[in-house]
Amino acid sequence: MTFSHPWMLAVAAGAAAVCWMLFRSAMNRAGANALRYSNLAFLTGALRAPAWPSRLLGAGVTLAVLLLAAAFAHPRVRAAVPVGGSVVLCVDTSGSMAATDVAPTRAQAALDALRAFANAAPASTAVGIVSFATGAQVLAAPTRDRDRLKDALQNIPPPNGATAIGDALSAAQNALPKTGRRVVVLITDGENTYGSDPMQAARALGAARIPLYSIGIGTDSGSLIPGTLQTAGIDEDALRAYAAATGGTYSRASNAVQLREALGRLGRTTAFERRDVDASLPVALAGGVLLIATLFAGLWAGRYP
Repeated sequence: MTFSHPWMLAVAAGAAAVCWMLFRSAMNRAGANALRYSNLAFLTGALRAPAWPSRLLGAGVTLAVLLLAAAFAHPRVRAAVPVGGSVVLCVDTSGSMAATDVAPTRAQAALDALRAFANAAPASTAVGIVSFATGAQVLAAPTRDRDRLKDALQNIPPPNGATAIGDALSAAQNALPKTGRRVVVLITDGENTYGSDPMQAARALGAARIPLYSIGIGTDSGSLIPGTLQTAGIDEDALRAYAAATGGTYSRASNAVQLREALGRLGRTTAFERRDVDASLPVALAGGVLLIATLFAGLWAGRYP
């Protein structure tokens, strides 16, 4: 926690100290007056009365005053806050995504993870979908309409064709607005086999200050692409290089759970930002509530003069 006006903390501490001394002085005077006009039986009972309730009430009032005064120092805390912006999710639909090394298939695991990402995204974040195989198509430009986004996810084609990662990255950049917080997420097995150069497209994203977060889906088991004798490999070095060119990061997902977790982390990264938030109002409210509660407790217990 930091303070915009730290010198006010000294004032708050002084106010709390004065409050404590005044409270103790008042309680001592009240006790002296009660004993002065009491009979012997009352005196005996008063001497047996515990002192901790009064001290507890005094501490409550003092802490409440300290909080109220500290609010004027404008305390600030570091917290994750939604920042809105736009995210385009690029999902590979090439033939290699039909591999079953990630159950039930790479393609189905990716689709399930995308749906979870869309459901968890804050309402202030616009989400777009790009599917790519031999070519790339924008199924939904970044939108805050979640029904439209669900329709786009249902229209993701089944696995078939080559892998045009460069075309997908270019399509994602063109679909994003020209300003604001913008992010591209790429889910693929990472072996580019068609279309434009992915590294060139990644550098274009970096020049536009659009970070790319790539996720490689697949295992090292040597699973075959259904209907072929071709191994469904994963080019991690390439995916890592594409992300690094934009200032983004690379993640590996060897199963459906890891893929959902990776997208979940990216969701928090892309939709939230850690900022210093003014906590003056919560601190003042806490002090006010504590003060009122302490005063009522004292009246109920008959501890105030």
